[in-house]
Amino acid sequence: MTEGAAPASRARLWLAGARPRTLGASIVPVVVGTAAAGTATWPRTLGALAVALGFQVGVNYLNDYSDGVRGVDTAGRAGPMRLTASGVVPARAVLAAGLGSLLVAAIAGVLLAAATSWWLLAVGGAAIVASIGYSGGPRPYGAAGLGELSVFVFFGLVATAGTAYVQAERISTEAWWASVPVGLLAVAILIANNLRDIPTDAATGKRTLAVRLGDPATRGLYRGVVLAALLAPVAGVIAGGLPGAALLALTAAPLAAGPWRAIGTAVGRELVGVLQTTAMLHLQLGGMLALGLWFGT
Repeated sequence: MTEGAAPASRARLWLAGARPRTLGASIVPVVVGTAAAGTATWPRTLGALAVALGFQVGVNYLNDYSDGVRGVDTAGRAGPMRLTASGVVPARAVLAAGLGSLLVAAIAGVLLAAATSWWLLAVGGAAIVASIGYSGGPRPYGAAGLGELSVFVFFGLVATAGTAYVQAERISTEAWWASVPVGLLAVAILIANNLRDIPTDAATGKRTLAVRLGDPATRGLYRGVVLAALLAPVAGVIAGGLPGAALLALTAAPLAAGPWRAIGTAVGRELVGVLQTTAMLHLQLGGMLALGLWFGT
């Protein structure tokens, strides 16, 4: 970072590095999981948010650090500026921020485990390993095409069902069903991100799922995942796993029309808009699903 930079400028850099426009991916499962539990206390809700946000911000900083030192984030990248690759922040500071964010999540997780059940520590430990292994270590699995699976598991199933357990000390059928559309739209956000980065990732040997599938198939995958997310609440209601009020989630469907069309032709910076609109879709669907669960169960 430039020596003597104003505190406000430094704060803006760090905020940008945390990728605030996608942080709904960690907030939505907490909201939906709480609604599925049918009960809530402020300490446990805030604790679950601290865990979820700590993990996502930590992963974002660690990915920034790892890609920067590996030379993955090149000048030709179409997305927002990266802290490490741009050189505006020392790599060691970005690494420290990532590990510090995971530490916040770990502390909040320990407190929640103490209040509920100690087996949550095993889940938290797995999440920490997954967070570090996504882009770090000798063989990062995000570069091996497994990032989407990890996002579905940890930002969908684990975060939603885990929040429900923290609130009610049990995991209902509704929580498991609700975790599916939540996780799928988090995956759609990652797909849009990785589609945008295909040229630079491929050039530097980062073999994400998007690189492996290629551009046309990745666009099709995005559409398939978004469609599955919209159909999941319907399937849940038909199967009896979700209350009828969960269909309120479908009020978010019109918001899917824009990125659905754009994904067909968008390139470069145009895909940033697709990513942002997908994040908004995730927020709206999650919010309406939570409303339906809270009043329908």
